[in-house]
Amino acid sequence: MTAHVSVPVRGRPAPARHRPVLSWAVPVTLGVIMGCYATAIVRGGGELTGTRLALGLVSGAALAVLCFGLGRVQNRLPLELRAAAYGVLTGASIGFLYSLSGASILAASMIGLVLGAGGLVAAYYYFYTRE
Repeated sequence: MTAHVSVPVRGRPAPARHRPVLSWAVPVTLGVIMGCYATAIVRGGGELTGTRLALGLVSGAALAVLCFGLGRVQNRLPLELRAAAYGVLTGASIGFLYSLSGASILAASMIGLVLGAGGLVAAYYYFYTRE
């Protein structure tokens, strides 16, 4: 009587795997914001040259690729390592932007370290409360 339940339906295609829009939209948005901000910092109110524009494009693209890669592997990482990866990404990008303003390497490293530690704590809290 229940044989019809276990028979697979033929002719119906398998559902396509759709990637969520946010998996690429968030990294691209962050990359564009960082690229524009890096270009604005380096430009300093002066003329926009090709090298300044290239710096913004490359730094924005690098952040977008790193964010996309981290988003792809984050579910395979343990909680602490995932939070540390987000903290490192936050601290490195903010430290880089601060170093573009003409500050010393030590000051940029300290700002990046402090804000990276804050990003680590925030990411750890977020991931810990969601698991």
